[in-house]
Amino acid sequence: MDITAPASSPLDERARAVFLKLLADDDPVVAPVVHAKLVSLGPTVCDWLRPHTLSSDAVLRRHVCAVLRHFEGRDAERDFLAFCLSHGEDLDLEQGALKLCCTTYPPTNCEAYSALLDEFTNELRDRIAADADAREELQTLNNYLFKELKFCGNEESYYDPRNSYLTQVLDRRTGNPISLCTLYMLIARRLGLPVVGIGLPGHFLCRHQSSEGAIYIDPFHQGRLLSKADCVQYLLDSAFGLDEQFLAPVSTRRILMRMCGNLHQCYLHLEQAAEATRVQGYMLALAR
Repeated sequence: MDITAPASSPLDERARAVFLKLLADDDPVVAPVVHAKLVSLGPTVCDWLRPHTLSSDAVLRRHVCAVLRHFEGRDAERDFLAFCLSHGEDLDLEQGALKLCCTTYPPTNCEAYSALLDEFTNELRDRIAADADAREELQTLNNYLFKELKFCGNEESYYDPRNSYLTQVLDRRTGNPISLCTLYMLIARRLGLPVVGIGLPGHFLCRHQSSEGAIYIDPFHQGRLLSKADCVQYLLDSAFGLDEQFLAPVSTRRILMRMCGNLHQCYLHLEQAAEATRVQGYMLALAR
């Protein structure tokens, strides 16, 4: 078979059989060539490849799934970019964060992850006393997330891209400051708690604002509760300087953009240029 045939050429049964034979070959030289050729033929190959995801041949199954994931990821990327371009500053953070996950981990069952957040919230709702003050509410939330569920900041592998993808954070129970803050805010929103994101330079926090005052929360460090004075001291110690804008709430669009910015830095650190370029496109869409 000539696998350099034009992409527009239809694949007859014989050609498909040859492709399947090649996909069952785990040769590190053959596999990338076959994958690239199938990708060049366009998404119509998915129709006849999909049944082979149930093949008893593990190698064939793995390579077929890789091709299908390519097209699913491309569709997810278009969906995410359309979402970024069609929503304003107050976009739905949960929807945006999950759509971002789909670009790297297709297929992702977004509804299942939203249901998991609902489950966490329902458990917490039963634990928060009706007469609890703000600090007691936050302590209950912190105990559940960080002591019982064992979510924690990933300090050992800070540049692992998985730290920035909400679904991976939920699966692995670890993440970076902004992803853990996103988790915290999504649950707080379900509980009706007035929690927003605070984009300090070099770090990200949450803030609970009520008539009782402001309480800052650091989910990356087990939900540590901070005062405004603590945040000011951080700015002074880090030589960023005291700027009230650093302590102002960040829009959900800016949170998603900063999440992508973290991913971009991770991929650059890991020298994954193609991935860094992909995420940079998302940042441009969010920066419009």
